[in-house]
Amino acid sequence: MAFRVIGRTPVVSISKRTLSTSSVSRFMPSMLARISPTTFQMQSALPRLPVPRLEDSLERYLRSLEPILRQKEVLGELPSGSTAESEMQQRRTWAKELIESGVGPRLNERLVDVDQTTENNWFDDRFWLLKAYHEWRAPLLVNSNWWNMFLPDPCMPAELSERVDAPAYTQEAIDLQNWDGIEYGLRRATWITYRATLYKIALDRQTIKPDASRAGAFCMHQYSRMFGVTRIPNRPADHNTATSISAASRHVTVLVRDNVYELPVIDEHGEIFPLTAIEKALQDIIADAKQAKGDGIPVMTCDDRDAWTKAREHLLSLGPQNRQSLQSIQTSLFVLALDCNNIGAPLGAKPNVGSEPSYSSAVGINTAGAGRLGHNRWFDKAISFVVEPTGRAGLSGEHSPVDALIPSFLSETVLAAPMPPPTENFPEKLEGVSLLETSPTWHKLSWLVDDQVRASIAAAEDTAKAITSDSDIGVLWYSEYGADWIKKVARQAPDAYIQMALQLAYASVHGRQTATYETASTRLFRHGRTDVIRSFSNEAFNFVQGVRMNKPAAELYKLLTDATTSHTRQTRDHSFGKGFDRHLMGLRLSFRPEDDGEVPKLFSDPLLGESASWKLSTSGLSAGDKFVGTGFGCGFPDGFGVNYLAGSKTLKFGLESKRSNPEGQGHPIHMYKESIANALRIMRTIVEQGAPPLEAKL
Repeated sequence: MAFRVIGRTPVVSISKRTLSTSSVSRFMPSMLARISPTTFQMQSALPRLPVPRLEDSLERYLRSLEPILRQKEVLGELPSGSTAESEMQQRRTWAKELIESGVGPRLNERLVDVDQTTENNWFDDRFWLLKAYHEWRAPLLVNSNWWNMFLPDPCMPAELSERVDAPAYTQEAIDLQNWDGIEYGLRRATWITYRATLYKIALDRQTIKPDASRAGAFCMHQYSRMFGVTRIPNRPADHNTATSISAASRHVTVLVRDNVYELPVIDEHGEIFPLTAIEKALQDIIADAKQAKGDGIPVMTCDDRDAWTKAREHLLSLGPQNRQSLQSIQTSLFVLALDCNNIGAPLGAKPNVGSEPSYSSAVGINTAGAGRLGHNRWFDKAISFVVEPTGRAGLSGEHSPVDALIPSFLSETVLAAPMPPPTENFPEKLEGVSLLETSPTWHKLSWLVDDQVRASIAAAEDTAKAITSDSDIGVLWYSEYGADWIKKVARQAPDAYIQMALQLAYASVHGRQTATYETASTRLFRHGRTDVIRSFSNEAFNFVQGVRMNKPAAELYKLLTDATTSHTRQTRDHSFGKGFDRHLMGLRLSFRPEDDGEVPKLFSDPLLGESASWKLSTSGLSAGDKFVGTGFGCGFPDGFGVNYLAGSKTLKFGLESKRSNPEGQGHPIHMYKESIANALRIMRTIVEQGAPPLEAKL
C-alpha cells in the first residue's frame, strides 16, 4: 500500500542541542542543573499543524510527478503516442475534476473536522501511529526499528573494538561466551545506564531546555515517549503503553543470553543509585547469566506482529508470573542488552570502501539486532542500549513512539563525558546522590513455558533467520571532504548536496532515478512528527541527466545549484506545514465510497503509488561526531535505506538493502557505497572546475 510507509527520522530544522556536548565537563552530569524555561513549558503555546489548502497540495503533488514522467519518456516507458506533457495534462484534468466534483473539498472539510476534534494534531492523533506503524504486521527487526552505533570510549584499547569472536548471523554468535575484556563492557554499560537515567531524571524535573531555532520553539512531546514506553502486539493493530514522563518506573530491563532481569536504578526518593552499586549489580547479573541461557522469550518479539500477538496471549494464559514478568519489561525505563561475545562481519563480507573502522558494519549489524538472529533483544521497547563485552555499544529503538532524532540527542548527552577507565575508581562526586546506603536489589524474571511457547520461539527464530539472511547492513565513511568544504567551497547546503549525491549514486547503479523519501521535521507544531521531502525533483533529474551526458562543468555546477536550492526550498516549506504527502494520505483515508461514490481518478492512478514507493528512503541526523553511524531498513528489495551524518570533515552513511537486490550481486551495500563515494568525487570535480570564482572582498 503506497501510504503505509514508515516515517523516518527528522532531518531538517534540527535545533541546537538542548544539552550541548561542550557544556558538559569531563565527569559532572550538568544536565541536572536548573535551566529555564522548563522542558515542556512551551507546549501549550505551539501552533497546531495546519490542514493545507487542497489546491496547494494538489499543485505540489502534480509538480512532483513531472520528473517521473520525464524519465519515463527518456526511457521509452510511456504508452504509445504519449509524452510526459500529455500524461501530465491528464493528471491536471483529474486534479481539476477532484476539486470541481466537490469530492476533494468535502474530504478536506472532513480533515478540518478532525483537526477540531483532536487534542493536539489532526494527523498524528487520528492517522499516523495507526497507519504508519501499528497496523503494519511485518516484524520490527530491520523492517521498522532504527539503530545508532557509538564510537568507542576514549579509554578503550583499540584492539578490543577490533576483536572478532564469531561471525554475524551464526549460531556461534548466539552461543559462544567470551567475556575477555568485560571490565570495559561492564564499565561502559554502567556509565551509559547512569547517564541515561540522569537524563530521565532531568526530564522528570523539566530541567532540559526546550529545543528551539530561529523559526521558533520545537515540540518536546517525543521526549516524553522515550522512557518507559513499550509497543504491545495486538490484532488488528498494536498499541503503545501510555507511560508518561513522570511515571513512577525506577528500573531498567537487563538482557544477558536471553535471560531477563529487573534492575532498579532510581531509589524511593527519586535519586539515582551510586555508580559503584550499579556496576556491582551488573557484574552479579552477568555472573548469574553465565550459568545458563534463558528460555528465549525475547526472540519472540522479532516475529511478525500477528504471530507475536498470539504467542504473547498464550504466554499470559499460562499463569500470573508471566504477566508480572511482561509488566516489568513494559514499565522499565529502557532495555540494556549485554552480549556475551564480539561479533564480526558476516562470512564473505566485502572490504571497506572508505575510512570507516573495520568493525563498523559488525557493530551496526549487532545494534540492529540482526547479528545474533534476534536473540537477546526486546524489539518492542522504545529504546534499548546494546553493549558487547569489550565495550562496543549502540542504541536501537522502536519507531512508533519516537523518531530516532530525539534518542540521538540522548545518545550525544550520554556520550558527551568519557567514562573513567576500569582501572580507576569512579570519582566521589559521581558516586550518586542516593539517600540510601544500600545497593539496588536486582532479580531475574521467571517464565512459565510449555511446548506451544517453545514452538513459538522456534518459529520466531526462523523468521529472524529469513530476515537477516536477506538484509545487508553497512557503513561508509567518506573523508575526502565534509560539510565544511560543502559550505565554504562548494557553496551549497550540505543536506541538499548529499541528497544530490544519493540521486547520482542510485542512478549509476540502476540506470535511473527513483521516488525518494527524505524526512522533513514538523516539530514546529504541537505533536508534529514528519512529512516528506521528495528529493527526486525536476531539478535533481536535470542535474543527474547533465552528469550522465557529460555536460560542461560550469553548466553542471549551475544544475547542481538549482537542484540544491530547490531541495532546500522544499525542505523549508514542508517543515512549515506545507507538505502534501501526509495531506494526501489524510484525504484518501477520509474517502467513504458509500457517500462519495467512485474513487477519484487521481487517487486510483497507478502513478500515485509509484511516486510514493520509496526505493530510496533517506534521513540525516547531526554531525555525528560520537557515532560510528546510524541506520534503518529499506522496504523494497531493490531499494536502499540511507541514514547519514554530515560531519565537518567526514560524511558518514549507514546503509541497508536486501541481498536479493537484483542489481547487487549479493552485496548491494558494497556496490552502493562505491557509487556514493564516486558520486561525491564527481561532484567535487564539478565544483572545482565549474564553480564561478568567489567575489573578491573589498
